Amino acid sequence: MPTMPERIPADGEAAALIDRVDAEMVALSFVDNAGITRVKTMPAARLAHAARFGVGVSPCFETFGFDDLMTVGRYLGGPDGDLRLIPDLGALTELAGQPGWAWAPADKYTQDGTRFAACQRGFAARQVEAARQAGLRLSMAFETEWALGRAEDETSFTPAIHGPGYGIIRLGQIADYARELVRLLHRQGLTVEQFHPEYAAAQLEISIAPTDPVAAADEAVLLRHTIRRLSGQYGWRATLAPCLSPGNAGSGAHLHLSVHDENGSLFADGTGPYGMQETGAAFLAGVLRELPALVAVGAGNPASFLRLEPSRWAGIWQCWGRETRESALRFVTGVRGTERWAANAEVKCFDGTGNPYLIVGAVIAAGLAGVAEGLPLPDEITGDPAAFAPENQVPRLPTDAAQAAEQLAASTVLAEAMGPELHDALLTVRRAEAERYRVATPEELVAHTLWRF
Repeated sequence: MPTMPERIPADGEAAALIDRVDAEMVALSFVDNAGITRVKTMPAARLAHAARFGVGVSPCFETFGFDDLMTVGRYLGGPDGDLRLIPDLGALTELAGQPGWAWAPADKYTQDGTRFAACQRGFAARQVEAARQAGLRLSMAFETEWALGRAEDETSFTPAIHGPGYGIIRLGQIADYARELVRLLHRQGLTVEQFHPEYAAAQLEISIAPTDPVAAADEAVLLRHTIRRLSGQYGWRATLAPCLSPGNAGSGAHLHLSVHDENGSLFADGTGPYGMQETGAAFLAGVLRELPALVAVGAGNPASFLRLEPSRWAGIWQCWGRETRESALRFVTGVRGTERWAANAEVKCFDGTGNPYLIVGAVIAAGLAGVAEGLPLPDEITGDPAAFAPENQVPRLPTDAAQAAEQLAASTVLAEAMGPELHDALLTVRRAEAERYRVATPEELVAHTLWRF
């Protein structure tokens, strides 16, 4: 069998990278199209071999639903074939909260040593490179929201902590947990910017510093695992499911992004809205145009639409505004004097059911299309579009999984960027999930997704 190309370090370099961690076992992770993080593990002594020859994994996971049910698409699915997972040793991390273990994100290759066309992490890397070729650099970060339930609950959610949203009463109950979580994340190389008790029942939120888009997706995977692991040690159970109580606020995974060229931020020092430069505004216009299809990428699970309701700051409207939390695209300038490094945009409609690699890759692809076409950014909105008069109505994003899937099917921008294999596999998963849960009640959707994310 040939060795894998591109990413394989020389033997000495591989040994140096592996020696950075003290571990007996290593987990290699990838995230499937339903947003489930899957793993293969091995003794650490086998890691150098895995970095050279890969670890086998079936391509059937490309068309698994979040419920572990498999379907078959045009190109992928079924019992045939095999792939090789190649760990990114540069991202190898000792798990501070899981003694004796290390973790690395993996890229997918075919058995003949070529990059697998439907590799989600590879897709994100391709879009980063496409941006570089266009003279642009992206910086991204996910906000992560989760809720803590009682560990003994299997099919329902009972809040493990109580108190007002953003309240110090709730913080007092998780102060040691929060301190320990931040400590573990820092030991794993993640920079925490904020932590606070959030609005929904037993909900918490953490913000990680922005970084390269692929690294931001890696960090989202590592963060979520660390949250689940630490929560279990405290006798709690963490969930990133988008909805725990129909009719109430849910949990999101908002994406923050900024765009730079060789001279600096394209969201500052320009003549456009709030100092945007023309290219920065066009990038956001591209994202705005593709938002209906992007919902299928980052919030296409049937339960996601229990969260995507009006007047909950979930970002259900296809519009943008400065600090406008009802719009799907929120522009943040930062305080006066910080715009050059603080200005960013937030995509609010995503949640923890989305594959973070697909999210960052798809958002970059959408923005690059806007730049290539010189799209103008439409006028901003203020206030809550749910209260607008009929003549001022704002388009609403898809309201169920089937609608979102069809928007993805119609997106030539995302189809071209992803390639036929990945685009079809994601579409196959979203359509299958939409059909399986087409008549499920909100309560049934909550029960099915509660502990899957």
